[in-house]
Amino acid sequence: MRTSAPTHGPLLGRQHETQRLRELIDAARAGRGGALVLGGEAGIGKSTLLEHAAGAASGFRVLRAGGSQLEAELPFAALHQLCLPVLGHLPELPTEHRRALRIAFDLESGTSDVFRVGLATLGLLTAAGQERPVFCVIDDAHWLDAASSKALAFLARRVSAEPVAMVFAIRPPSGASGLDALPTLTVDGLSDADARALLAAQSHETLDEQVRDRLVDEARGNPLALVALPRAGGFVPPRPASVPTRVGHGFRTTLSGLPAQARLLLTIAGADPTGDPGLLWPAARSLDIDLPTAGAAATATGLVEFGTRVRFYHPLARSAAYDAASAGERRLAHRVLAEVTDPVADPDRRAWHRAQAAAVPDEEVAAELERSAL
Repeated sequence: MRTSAPTHGPLLGRQHETQRLRELIDAARAGRGGALVLGGEAGIGKSTLLEHAAGAASGFRVLRAGGSQLEAELPFAALHQLCLPVLGHLPELPTEHRRALRIAFDLESGTSDVFRVGLATLGLLTAAGQERPVFCVIDDAHWLDAASSKALAFLARRVSAEPVAMVFAIRPPSGASGLDALPTLTVDGLSDADARALLAAQSHETLDEQVRDRLVDEARGNPLALVALPRAGGFVPPRPASVPTRVGHGFRTTLSGLPAQARLLLTIAGADPTGDPGLLWPAARSLDIDLPTAGAAATATGLVEFGTRVRFYHPLARSAAYDAASAGERRLAHRVLAEVTDPVADPDRRAWHRAQAAAVPDEEVAAELERSAL
């Protein structure tokens, strides 16, 4: 990770954080693995630091996972995200470890033991690390399902002799099991000088000095607020509220101006924690959404990017896209996602979508959930 200290743009004022990440990755490159937890409020820049580190970890295999409020009850959902690209190394593991992961990822029936799964994951990443070092990026770790949180914390404490670096981004307070025992770096707000510089770099217009000063004051050093508040008119709502609340309100204001099909497309995207366009597009087509038109309108907001993955500008943007929809629209989104989710390859997530789509208790759905939990 050979980069100069950032002097402008989204990493402005983050020299200390980028230096710590550089040290972590350089150590892993030399076979001395480790983990680091980035803690801070929503919008403070944790995700940006993760992206910077992932992009600068040259020669590493980058594995990603993210916690999700929607998937917090799905055991090992986040761990499966992380391990999916390296599951080709499963045959290299001892039989009991191979079986532990297959059970955890619902590829085989049986009972999962979180510590055995953690050891099996260590073996899997160690096998992958024989080809090239591994960098694990886990965003929104405060929303990890409990099983993944325990397994990843177990793993993070045991990579010191492996070419594996792990970085978690977490929003306190967090109930993520075991992560509080890992080395932690608090990401604080920007100084007023850095905040003004970031605001100037992001704005396409010259701001009135009083407007700029008020934005800096209201944002309290939060980079996301510095970027998002001007887009939303800057000062809504006028009542006292946290920075994430004001930013979320701004995102919802942006969403309210979209055509109905574009809003529905974003609701479906928000309801799918995987970010897989192979699910989003078939689900949207089943509702006769005009994808070129709706997709263009959604992209024009700057809140989402459609590519090989569906990426929201920030987790708060994804939450806004989901929360702004009516209860009926959210159920509709989950219903079409359940219909396009493979019942053999991904029965847990399909059952979960079906449960979210149900307006009243449904015995068939309850039975499917129970089967997926076995």
